[in-house]
Amino acid sequence: MEDESPKPVKPRRRKRHILLRIDSWIDSTIWNAGFRAAEIWEEITIFSRRFHAKGWKKAVFEVAGEGMNLGAAGFVLLLALALPAFEETKGNWRAHGDFAVTFLDRYGNEIGHRGIIHEDSVPIDELPDHLIKAVLATEDRRFFSHFGIDFLGLARAMNENARAGGVVQGGSTLTQQLAKNLFLSNERTIERKIKEAFLALWLEANLSKKEILRLYLDRAYMGGGTFGVAAAAQFYFGKAVTDVNLAESAMLAGLFKAPARYAPHVNLPAARARANEVLTNLVQGGLMTEGQVIAARRNPASVIDRNEKTAPDFFLDWAFEEVQRIARPFAQHSLVVRTTIDMGLQAAAEEAVESGLRQYGDSYRVKQGALVMVENGGAVRAMVGGRDYGESQFNRATRALRQPGSSFKVYTYSAAMESGMTPETTIVDAPISWGGWSPQNYGRSYAGRMTLMTALAKSINTVPVRLAKEKLGTPRIAEMAKAMGVETPIRTDKTMPLGTSEVTVLDQATAYAIFPAGGLQSRRHGISQIMNYDGDILYDFNRDEPPAKRVLSEAALSSMNRILVTIPVSGTARRGALDGGIVSGGKTGTTQAYRDAWYVGFTGNYTTAVWFGNDDYTSTNNMTGGSLPAMTFKRLMDYAHQGIELRAIPGIDDPLPDGAKATAVAHKDEDGALPRLVRPRSLSAEVTKLLRDIARRFNEAKPLKGDGRVAALDAADAKRTE
Repeated sequence: MEDESPKPVKPRRRKRHILLRIDSWIDSTIWNAGFRAAEIWEEITIFSRRFHAKGWKKAVFEVAGEGMNLGAAGFVLLLALALPAFEETKGNWRAHGDFAVTFLDRYGNEIGHRGIIHEDSVPIDELPDHLIKAVLATEDRRFFSHFGIDFLGLARAMNENARAGGVVQGGSTLTQQLAKNLFLSNERTIERKIKEAFLALWLEANLSKKEILRLYLDRAYMGGGTFGVAAAAQFYFGKAVTDVNLAESAMLAGLFKAPARYAPHVNLPAARARANEVLTNLVQGGLMTEGQVIAARRNPASVIDRNEKTAPDFFLDWAFEEVQRIARPFAQHSLVVRTTIDMGLQAAAEEAVESGLRQYGDSYRVKQGALVMVENGGAVRAMVGGRDYGESQFNRATRALRQPGSSFKVYTYSAAMESGMTPETTIVDAPISWGGWSPQNYGRSYAGRMTLMTALAKSINTVPVRLAKEKLGTPRIAEMAKAMGVETPIRTDKTMPLGTSEVTVLDQATAYAIFPAGGLQSRRHGISQIMNYDGDILYDFNRDEPPAKRVLSEAALSSMNRILVTIPVSGTARRGALDGGIVSGGKTGTTQAYRDAWYVGFTGNYTTAVWFGNDDYTSTNNMTGGSLPAMTFKRLMDYAHQGIELRAIPGIDDPLPDGAKATAVAHKDEDGALPRLVRPRSLSAEVTKLLRDIARRFNEAKPLKGDGRVAALDAADAKRTE
């Protein structure tokens, strides 16, 4: 009898059945999901048809859609632009407020102050109510309503400016002005305005309105070398800011717009007229009534009778940055700083720049200039950062990046001399192409084979390009510029040998000071000593800084100086030749479209870099480095070398035979010059030398407190000329 019970399913067949069921479930699920998705999409389509626009509505929605697209792209762009702005906030950005520095000149005379101790800052709640109202009515009426950028105020300002046909109102908020004061410069560029806007938003997000207002009132420049309303009230009225009346508050509030123009110790009528405008703003802004301000109109503020204070503000700003860098590790931040500035040379430098602009500014269509003077040894003796500090605190000597033109060629030639070439080495002046770029000479002509001395003296363009392409390479030239003292990063593209990579005036003065320093680092500095108020020396340049390192070999230095001293004689800087047979060397520079004009020159005593141009980079009227810059150099250097002991330029014995001297003087008379400055004599060179010798012997014989320097400085640096 057969067994009729079902046979067991084999394991392999059972597994196959399970996989088939899984496959069937996946297929059905995907199909159902797709079917359901199609149904949902159809429902969405049917629903969206209810909002389908036609006619003029469609046009509106299309424009709105495109606007959203552009807005999204613009938002991404703004984020990209915001990153550089927020880089400015890195570190302890409040830190410079921890310093209170009294600055002295090289002879120990007080010349200015910078910084503020937070404990000395007057809280907002303790300031007179009428002072706060006067500032807000004039600077930012909607300060407590906006979030850093006032679009309504900006629209109103644009409308008023359009109606007036010029700029009569500014659109910047008080927060934007604070952002500029804390993080940025006064350079008028689109990049700076973008950063300013983002930083204003950042300040609003991180500080309260009272904190923003307090910082603004503490750190704004108020004219007369003062910063902040507390210092200004003391300087102009001789009283604490908490005691100023309405008329005085109106005068202080009027200073924020243009402190140089409305400083009452300089132009009292203009300051009173401006204060009257502030009182009108109070009434128009609804902060006070006419009856409340009428007494201030009838009895305007009077100021302390002061002589116009001439402080080297551009130099002090730079020196304050140096103090913060050096003194940050010190426990004490209330300091007395002896600087290197010579106020006699500073006044002459300011006069040289201003007289040049006054006499030739219109004809050359140039509005700004900058100058740095360094004594052999590295001490900065004079610095001019612009025409008017009150008008613009942007320091064109230390912050403005401008193309140096042919004045950059000294770095190429220095690298060439260091590689073994000499002034007599010959090279071909002929057309040259480099990656599709074909530089031309100034006169669009070529002279064939010539020496390197002739090529640099005549500022031939093809020769440094040929040296860079065939002999040196641009990285080597950039390394030479950096070693000589250029701190601005140098681009190494093929156009670099002709001076297309931007530098500062301070860079140029530092680097050229290598030549009279015997090929050693110039050790540029503006701070000699930092002391506390007890007289303890916390820092001394000669004690605490490393010795200078050699940059150029003696052979390379001698070769460069032999070339450079011929340029004021028979080269492009004949208007810069000094009187009295004083030997000088230097190099002119003129950039494309005549946007920048330079002359950087030196003697055995001083190195001076001079720049002229326009802040908006517009072209001048064919101004070259051999014109106004060279004449300004001559005016200052002739003054500086009166009555002092002349030092020889290293490697130069007698570079100017009598015939060459006569040629230089003849060229000078033909081309004209700025009026000569006469330096009044204080002490003769012999007496000065004797006093320095006495000071040296005194230091050696009797060490003094603080490493034996500060008490002897007055004798060692006794005035030789003022």
